[in-house]
Amino acid sequence: MAEQLLTVGKIVNTHGIRGELKVMPHTDFAEQRFAVKSKLHVVPDKGNALQVTVETSRFHKNMYVLKFKELQNINEAEKYKGALLKIPAEMQEDLPDNEYYFHEIIGCKVWTDDEPAEELGTVSEILTPGANDVWVVKTPKGKEILLPAIPDVVLDVNKEEKLIRVHLMEGLI
Repeated sequence: MAEQLLTVGKIVNTHGIRGELKVMPHTDFAEQRFAVKSKLHVVPDKGNALQVTVETSRFHKNMYVLKFKELQNINEAEKYKGALLKIPAEMQEDLPDNEYYFHEIIGCKVWTDDEPAEELGTVSEILTPGANDVWVVKTPKGKEILLPAIPDVVLDVNKEEKLIRVHLMEGLI
């Protein structure tokens, strides 16, 4: 079985002629992921993944400029524009209680705390508009319910069983 890889960034462009790449981070742990000597997988849309080691890293204009030991010049780096940077799942950081990775929440079944409990649907997407995340729950009939990911609404998350118990505040549906 192939190892599960998690996206930590996207290569958006080249930078200079020495093979540096501009990377848009998709992780809360960018300083660790893009640190010198970090090992990453470059996964292009087409072609094979390439394991790389960060040689230099700097933060510049809301992006990271990375140089990989395996890419020596712009010609080698150019073909990876648009590729994703990934890490093996076992390298993800442990999170504090009541914090979750998006991939742990998406696909979970959502149930109300009513007696008897009612299944609302499945989390299909997570929006990040500002103060708190919003979980998009797709009902069996195709309707979408937007649930704020706040303690008053999200009562319990069971990652292993992919079940979430919520309290529907007035006006949410």
